[in-house]
Amino acid sequence: MALFTPEEALKYHSQGRKGKIEVIPVKPCRTQKHLSLAYTPGVAEACRAIAADPAKGFEYTARGNLVAVVSNGTAVLGLGNIGPLAGKPVMEGKGVLFKAFADVDVFDINLDVTDPEKLIEIVKAMEPTFGGINLEDIKAPECFEIEQRLIEEMNIPVFHDDQHGTAIISGAGLINAVKITGKKIEDMKVVVSGAGAGAIACTKYYEALGVQNGNVYMFDSKGLLHKGRTDLNEHKQYFAQDKDCSLPEALKGADCFLGLSKGGLLSKDMVASMGKSPIIFACANPDPEITYPDAKDARPDAIMATGRSDYPNQINNVLGFPFIFRGAMDARATAINEEMKIAASNALADLAEEPVPGYILEAYGVDEMSFGPDYIIPKPLDTRVLTWEAAAVAQAAMDTGVAQIQLDIEAYKKELADRLVACQKRIDMVTESFDLDFLTSTD
Repeated sequence: MALFTPEEALKYHSQGRKGKIEVIPVKPCRTQKHLSLAYTPGVAEACRAIAADPAKGFEYTARGNLVAVVSNGTAVLGLGNIGPLAGKPVMEGKGVLFKAFADVDVFDINLDVTDPEKLIEIVKAMEPTFGGINLEDIKAPECFEIEQRLIEEMNIPVFHDDQHGTAIISGAGLINAVKITGKKIEDMKVVVSGAGAGAIACTKYYEALGVQNGNVYMFDSKGLLHKGRTDLNEHKQYFAQDKDCSLPEALKGADCFLGLSKGGLLSKDMVASMGKSPIIFACANPDPEITYPDAKDARPDAIMATGRSDYPNQINNVLGFPFIFRGAMDARATAINEEMKIAASNALADLAEEPVPGYILEAYGVDEMSFGPDYIIPKPLDTRVLTWEAAAVAQAAMDTGVAQIQLDIEAYKKELADRLVACQKRIDMVTESFDLDFLTSTD
């Protein structure tokens, strides 16, 4: 069932104030004294304090709660290289999700730049403005170098969500799927369809969780990555197998399939040939490599996840980036390291084992939802994700020495819960005048 028509989507973005975001002052400016405090001469006191101690920039400006969502529009969702202007609605959308789920403010920065060196130079120059950099929709292989260079050369968290977002969320699903099936992750045969930024990052992340490199069979549009091919860049060469084989051959007896490629690529026969209790993460959007009904029909014992909200186990990046940045910036981390990513996955995996609140059951129109094959990761609308995941990320930042301040984690969890309630009230006040009557259910 389609949730909206193309006309409704365009009206949503154009009705009233154009786009999806605006900047609202959080301090009053109604009197002469307000004006003199907000700007000259009162602002000079904050400037002098920061000049004397740069760390005060987090105290006297919004920097500590401000993320730049940076894109050049070269790999936008399933739309490809449509450019930075056409990609701007996506970046504004990321800003909405950052704010609604974790009270993180965002400026979307859409750059008409394809040269990696120029993009790196521009982003580095913006460090005094932001507390974190979320790279988005930048094509491979340039995205790997851009992120790595910025991580090395900047002193604030840098995170390419296209690489690590799906990795962290599906990683949480993998942790629980292994737990449910009783598989040994180090012995699992993993078949990957897709060899772009997301697929490569996911698979390397699975290695951090215990998957062995030699057990990975990764396919791009030309077939299996193997050592006989001469067209592989260094990122693909890392996964090259000794001998060639086809996708159906690789899937025989396989424990796990990860799809980040295109819809309809996986047949029921291929799924039927997989090993006992296969784990299938078919994440191509909007159409997965195989549909949930077809996969379950071929293998009722499969644990199946997709990127869609109308099937169980949605792998949705919104379960990651808002909370990862929230925890990283609140601990004033200088980077988002591997330990922080794994902490995020473990927090999501642990939360899935908790009883599901009634408001989640109501939101998804079901009477029951509990840990098992059809519920291996929490739902995006579960407000507990903020306190579980952000706190876990902050703790990992402190444990690994990248945090610049120390938090009382239990007190921090309460602050997060209170903050989310207050943020949602503010959003409701601002958006209550928006007319949603045009939105109708569409078959």
